[in-house]
Amino acid sequence: MNKLSQEVIAQNRSALARAITLVESTLVKHQQETQSILQDILPHSGQSLRIGITGVPGVGKSTFIEALGKHLTAKGIKVAVLAVDPSSEKSGGSILGDKTRMLELSVDDLAFIRPSPTSGSLGGVAKKTRESILLCEAAGYEVILIETVGVGQSETAVHSMVDVFVLLMLAGAGDELQGIKRGIMEMADILLINKADGDNLIPAKKAQAQYKTALHLFPTNPNGWTPQVGICSALEKQHIDQAWKTIQSYRNWTQERGTLQSQRQEQNRYWFHQMIKARLEDDFYSQHQSKIAQLEQQVMEAKLSPSQALHQLFQ
Repeated sequence: MNKLSQEVIAQNRSALARAITLVESTLVKHQQETQSILQDILPHSGQSLRIGITGVPGVGKSTFIEALGKHLTAKGIKVAVLAVDPSSEKSGGSILGDKTRMLELSVDDLAFIRPSPTSGSLGGVAKKTRESILLCEAAGYEVILIETVGVGQSETAVHSMVDVFVLLMLAGAGDELQGIKRGIMEMADILLINKADGDNLIPAKKAQAQYKTALHLFPTNPNGWTPQVGICSALEKQHIDQAWKTIQSYRNWTQERGTLQSQRQEQNRYWFHQMIKARLEDDFYSQHQSKIAQLEQQVMEAKLSPSQALHQLFQ
C-alpha cells in the first residue's frame, strides 16, 4: 500500500491535504500516483453522509456551513468542507480559499476545510471534488459538506455527488424564486429559509408556508420523499439542530428504502460516463489541435459556417 494512503487512513490531516493536492494536480506522474492512492483508500470510503449546500449569493451559505459544522463537531462528529467553484480560475482562486469566512470551524480539530480546485472547467473541478470526498471519507470524516460556489451548472454537478441536497433561501427578497431556476428547486430534498431572526422572522415563516405550497406543484421525488421546508438563522445559530434532524430524517428514509445505495450506484455510473466523455474530448482536441485552430480562424472570419467547419474536420 502507498505510504501516503496509509497516512490518510490513519487520519493524518496533513497527509489528507497532500493527497488532495495530488488529486488536483494535472501532472502525469501525480495522476499515476493518485490512481494508486484511490485504489488503496476505496475500501475505506463510502461511510459518510454527503450533503450538498446551494443557494443564491448572499444567502449565507458559509455562515450556515460553519454553524452546522460547529453543531456537529460539538457532538464529536468529524466534518469536512469542500467546494465546487468552476469560476475560481477566472477569479484567481476559490472563494473558499479565504478561510476567514469560517473562522471557528477552520481551527476546529474535528473539521477539515478545503478550497475548491482551481482547474477551470466544471467537469475537472467536479471530478477532483468527487475524489476528494473519497479521501476525506477514508480519513474518517463522517459528514462531508459540499458547497456550490459558482452559479449555473455547478448545482447539477454537486447534486450528482451527494446523498442529500439542501437549498438555502431568503425571505422577502422580492421575487420569491430569487433567480433560482425551477430545476434547482426540483433537485432540493430540503429547503431552509435562512436569516430567520429579528424583524425577518415573520417574513421567513410566511415564505416557509409559501414554499411548502409551491413544492406540491413539483413532480414527486422518485424515492417518495416530500421535500421539507424549514427556517433557521445561521448567524444566531437558531434552528440548526432542527435542520440537522431533518437531514438525518432524509438519510434514514433513503436507507430504509434502499434508495441511498441505488442512488450512489447511479451516481458512480453517471460519473464514469462523464469521465469517458471528458477523456475523449481531451484526446480529440490534442490530436487535432492544428486543424481545429485553422478551421476556427476561418469560422471567426466568416469564411466558413460552424457546420461547414465541422464537416471538414471530420472528413
